[in-house]
Amino acid sequence: MGGVAPRPSVGAVVVSNGVIVGEGTTEPRPGRHAEPIALEQAGDKARGAALYCSLEPHAFQGVAPPCTEAIIAAGIATVIAPLEDPNPSVSGNGFRQLKAAGVGVVVTADDEQLKRAELLIEGFAHHLKTRRPLVTLKLATSLDGKIATHTGDSQWITNSSSRQRVHEMRRQTDALITGIGTVLTDDPRLTARDSEGKPTGRPLLRVVIDTNGRMPAGAPLLKEAGEVLWIVGEDTNVVPPTDSVTVHKAGLVNGKVDLLEVVGALGELNLHNAMIEAGSGLAGAFVEAGLVDKVAAFIAPKIIGGVDAPGAIAGVGISEIDSALTLENLTHTVIDGDILVQGYVSKGD
Repeated sequence: MGGVAPRPSVGAVVVSNGVIVGEGTTEPRPGRHAEPIALEQAGDKARGAALYCSLEPHAFQGVAPPCTEAIIAAGIATVIAPLEDPNPSVSGNGFRQLKAAGVGVVVTADDEQLKRAELLIEGFAHHLKTRRPLVTLKLATSLDGKIATHTGDSQWITNSSSRQRVHEMRRQTDALITGIGTVLTDDPRLTARDSEGKPTGRPLLRVVIDTNGRMPAGAPLLKEAGEVLWIVGEDTNVVPPTDSVTVHKAGLVNGKVDLLEVVGALGELNLHNAMIEAGSGLAGAFVEAGLVDKVAAFIAPKIIGGVDAPGAIAGVGISEIDSALTLENLTHTVIDGDILVQGYVSKGD
């Protein structure tokens, strides 16, 4: 997952006589799709073999040629894929082309297989429907919902395994959103790194929400590889400190950057997944604007306490419990004692 937008993330495996003979995953443009990579690796062993892929093979000439043509030419006997491509340019045409050429098509899958396949393309499917990325709010709190002590100490609430999971989540996203408060307080790099501190995947876009243009030229994130989108207010004049920084002047809502415009701008860049890693102020602003689609909350088995210790979500908040943001399709994972709770924001009826 991640790093291939505006393409969907797809995996493909060629199996001959019960043995895997080729594997492929989608490359960023202008690279290849998953299926041709797997077929090339399989070579002559692809003839008469089965091709398993997580999404219907695409069937039109775009930046890459149709995968259906490569599958037919390779002599694949059967294609097993659980999902029809939601892209209107495909939307069943791939399966139809394969069947017309005599290739067997199997779309039967159990619930778990469907969930896994849908997860791979959830951002892609969301962007097709809304023209905006799927926005995930990442939280890391104590058991009593605190993100720092009353003195501001916050490193580290969660354990090292949870923090490594966050880096994997970063690798799987297209844009990482933070606020100027986090930049000034924590000096974050906002990169995806492995356990040895080495970068993983291609550099992701870092988005800094900074209404008044306070980001210093020496901010550590500016020294890392990858592009930075600096969002400032429409009346704020700033100069990009490096060639990797692009300034976007956004309209204001109640004196703050219009977050709907920010999410829309990311959609115009054809980004599928965005993740918010920010303080309680910006997190609360995204929640109150109704722009959060998914929540990933890391909860540590610690109690911090203190009326002045900050919580995860600031802002005005709700007045009635019935108005609370609720999550559905929940999952929970124990990570060395921490608990990761993930779910999708219920949009109501």
